[in-house]
Amino acid sequence: MVAEIVSGLEYSKKVLTEVGEAIAKTREHHPHFESVLAIVQVGNRSDSNVYINAKLKKAKEIGANGKLIKLPDTITQGDLKREIMALNHDNNVDGIIVQLPLDCKHDIDSDYIIDLIDPLKDVDGLTRINAGRLARGELQRTIFPCTPYGCLYLVQQATGNPNFVSGKEVVVLGRSKIVGSPAAALFLWYHGTVTICHSKTPNIKEKCLRADILIVAIGRKHYVKADWIKPGAFVIDCGINVGDDPTSRKIYGDVDTEAAKEVAGYLTPVPGGVGPMTVAMLIRNTYEQAKRRRLPGKESNEEFDH
Repeated sequence: MVAEIVSGLEYSKKVLTEVGEAIAKTREHHPHFESVLAIVQVGNRSDSNVYINAKLKKAKEIGANGKLIKLPDTITQGDLKREIMALNHDNNVDGIIVQLPLDCKHDIDSDYIIDLIDPLKDVDGLTRINAGRLARGELQRTIFPCTPYGCLYLVQQATGNPNFVSGKEVVVLGRSKIVGSPAAALFLWYHGTVTICHSKTPNIKEKCLRADILIVAIGRKHYVKADWIKPGAFVIDCGINVGDDPTSRKIYGDVDTEAAKEVAGYLTPVPGGVGPMTVAMLIRNTYEQAKRRRLPGKESNEEFDH
């Protein structure tokens, strides 16, 4: 068996094309309709610059708008709070994200800052309100976090089955607030039987071998070996690890891809797997919130389209 390599590049193009077409169609009836994403960056990390440029470029390509609020690394928590509150009150902004990690000289509590974002503009799905709704299964009132949402979409599209997760054993390696924990919640409410593994979990290999769907997000290069994978499993690699060679800056996943593809049924590559999906889902979430905020009759609708 050789795994089907699930191209996030191809599936992200599908999502972005659909969003672009939806924006164009909306403008036929509402010519001044916009979908505006505001990205708040503190400092000037080179990796953050790359990620931000990718988001702005993809948004522009499909007719959405992105604006970068770039702030100096000397900013204080109080000043950053004022920037977020101004964006909350700006009627021309539909989505707000704070690029992490913050690159600043002062101590700033990033959880506190993210939680200041208006939940209706929280297109990363990281505020306590959206995270809490997801944890409780209030899916119609939740903005899904972009990386877990992208993972779910890849599973549904690659298998051709929107209900593929239902009844499956799902194992998530990692419990971060951005990927592991929300992925576990999302796949649970799509009716998977979910196990979360972390640094204190014993017998991780045995738990992974039970997984029909294995989601890996721990940040350790090639941590998951082929003999950890159930034959035919759907393996989703969310890892981004820079190789040891400083001249190449090659990116590696958390899964030993070459070995794993001989065992898995489906496998997402790194790069070109989950990463592009995260950007696509961010732009999709922003469009959905723009539609909800800006179109007549949508304002009172508490339910989100997923």
